[in-house]
Amino acid sequence: MTAPQSGRYSKFIRPISIIIDLIVITIFSLYFFRELKLDTFLYISYQTFVWISIAYIVKFYEIYRFTTPVEIIAKLIKQAALFLLVTIAFFPFAKQAIFSGNAIAVFSTCSFLVIMFFKYLLFYYLKKYRIITGSNFRNAIIIGYTPESIRLKEVFESRVDFGYRFLGFFSDKKENPEIIGKIESLKQFVVEKNVDEIYCSLNEIPDGQLKEIVDFADENRKSIKFIPDTKEIFSKNLKIDYYELFPVLSLQKTQLHEPLIKGIKRAFDIIFSLFVITFFLSWLIPILAILIKLESNGPVFFKQGRPGLDEEEFHCYKFRSMRLNGRTEQEASKNDPRVTKTGKFMRKTSIDELPQFFNVLFGDMSVVGPRPHLWSQNKAYASKVKKYMVRHYVKPGITGLAQIKGFRGEIETEEDMVNRIKLDVFYIENWSMILDIKIIIQTLINILKGEEKAY
Repeated sequence: MTAPQSGRYSKFIRPISIIIDLIVITIFSLYFFRELKLDTFLYISYQTFVWISIAYIVKFYEIYRFTTPVEIIAKLIKQAALFLLVTIAFFPFAKQAIFSGNAIAVFSTCSFLVIMFFKYLLFYYLKKYRIITGSNFRNAIIIGYTPESIRLKEVFESRVDFGYRFLGFFSDKKENPEIIGKIESLKQFVVEKNVDEIYCSLNEIPDGQLKEIVDFADENRKSIKFIPDTKEIFSKNLKIDYYELFPVLSLQKTQLHEPLIKGIKRAFDIIFSLFVITFFLSWLIPILAILIKLESNGPVFFKQGRPGLDEEEFHCYKFRSMRLNGRTEQEASKNDPRVTKTGKFMRKTSIDELPQFFNVLFGDMSVVGPRPHLWSQNKAYASKVKKYMVRHYVKPGITGLAQIKGFRGEIETEEDMVNRIKLDVFYIENWSMILDIKIIIQTLINILKGEEKAY
């Protein structure tokens, strides 16, 4: 298990900003539109959906430690203009609603002045907080000792408000007191010093070595960015950011990292899990509890720690399908003597997995995603199978692309795990809601048909 990243509060800033903005526009719309005879629930729902949708399109909440005030103003103007137009568009379709240009103008002006005030307050508070306390920082190293990388190091050191702590250079081609090691020693240093971001100078690293470093960053959940030289940018998966006038390339995240997409997927998970719990588990649990208890002693539910999002442990629930034993970290095999008669039926039909809908409701899992592995499997394959750790970028799922393609159950060879990881990574990088629905439907079909490896 890899070491977790250093604790920071940055991950909470975006959700807090979204909540504050939604509260502001809700309060002002209730106040300024109180005389317009609107259906309050319908309008607030419409307004919330529109705000979040526009914010996703214009990347309103994509503000980073190196974002300039001018860029923030540009985002505010785009958000304000589009939101104003869509707000006006609501009135022609609202029955009995009274249109008031004056009310809309006052609402828009007040809302955006307050939102702008809070956004700049938060932005400048974080900068001052980093300067005064030295907190909320990221440890960074640079691979390559070039004029471009030296300039980046100077940016880190001169702009304390960016919140970067520069630890040193790694290079095979140069010698300098600032170079703290060869590239081959980088991996151990990154793990021991809990480095957050790795910056690579493109003209000092061969393609083979660069690929190895990218794989290492994936496996250890480290952010990797590239310092461009005069060569042509080589990948469509790269995006460019500017630290003042200094260009830095980053590998783009997948859709599942976008706040709006995560919100949509979470909403689907809650609705779907509540449906299953209400209409199936409510009557199925008492029946299976009696059958399980009649056949063997022990609890009705089996609870086991599994690695989840960011490799943090959660307790995965199942109906107990085995007799009590001391080999819970050993996966089931064909004709496993530990499996009871009731358990064999539950495993064949995947009924034993249904309590995981409580995990989904609690937020530990998703309906669709990479299946949560045993800790023993994580330790065995994390360093053997490339991109294995990428599966921890998202919540584990009750079902997944690998499972409907036949890669479920016992891992008999390393190739079984390689194929499973390939499909997990493909799912993460190519997610869509349609893909989720297809996987759910195919899972139901496979259950009805019966699966060879379901034992």
